[in-house]
Amino acid sequence: MPSHPLRVAVVCSSNQNRSMEAHNILSKRGFDVQSFGTGSHVKLPGPAPDKPNVYDFKVTYEQMYNDLVRKDKELYTQNGILHMLERNKRIKQRPERFQDCKEKFDLVISCEERVYDQVLEDLNSREQETFQPVHVINVDIQDNHEEATLGAFVICELCQCIQNTDDMENEMDDLLQEFEEKSNRSFLHTVCFY
Repeated sequence: MPSHPLRVAVVCSSNQNRSMEAHNILSKRGFDVQSFGTGSHVKLPGPAPDKPNVYDFKVTYEQMYNDLVRKDKELYTQNGILHMLERNKRIKQRPERFQDCKEKFDLVISCEERVYDQVLEDLNSREQETFQPVHVINVDIQDNHEEATLGAFVICELCQCIQNTDDMENEMDDLLQEFEEKSNRSFLHTVCFY
């Protein structure tokens, strides 16, 4: 078992729904967790599928919340976006981009394959300094409230299993295979180095 709590990063596209729900649950379970997005901008559903609300990553959750209340409080209350932003405000001030973070993690969990590819691309483009391994695992989670909640519990259970292994480096493949069968989900896994 690792002598320290796992340092976990959870990554989705906009650091709004899936990564924040997992961040919320993992932090309540005592994990050292941060969450990120990999997109160039933060996108939230708008009044129509082709009219999303687009924000810079520097915009706080509070500012997004106030903007959406001003635009159409009823719509964004009904579709759950305001509730989601309220949760996000309780966790941290603003969304963050994974590519801008220089901290090191034991485990990076992405919530969709496209994000997984972006995380790998970023980690592989960095100069290796310590050759400390980082396990990057993808858990596909649809970007809606219900799936984000279910996915967060899968991620939490996976992190607890990994935290309790005696030898993470050598047991990871077996652990993931067992977990795939148990959860009826498939995972992608790559080891990168810092």
